[in-house]
Amino acid sequence: MSYIITSACIDEKAADCVDVCPVDCIEEGSDQYFIDTDICIECGACEVACPVGAVYYDTDLPEEEKSFIAKAENFFKSK
Repeated sequence: MSYIITSACIDEKAADCVDVCPVDCIEEGSDQYFIDTDICIECGACEVACPVGAVYYDTDLPEEEKSFIAKAENFFKSK
């Protein structure tokens, strides 16, 4: 998998992650940003840059944030 943007991003959308992503895999949704796991190179720049701590590597996701995996998948499927 890759990195996942979670609930702390909702309505925050600071976009620091977008600015540091070397492969432009982060896209803006209606209420938050999403990482395209097909493009992400797992560099971790987004996790470090996020001012609200919304970015996690998928294996480090807290249980209560795991629904954001499906939310991101659905965002990219609907495009």
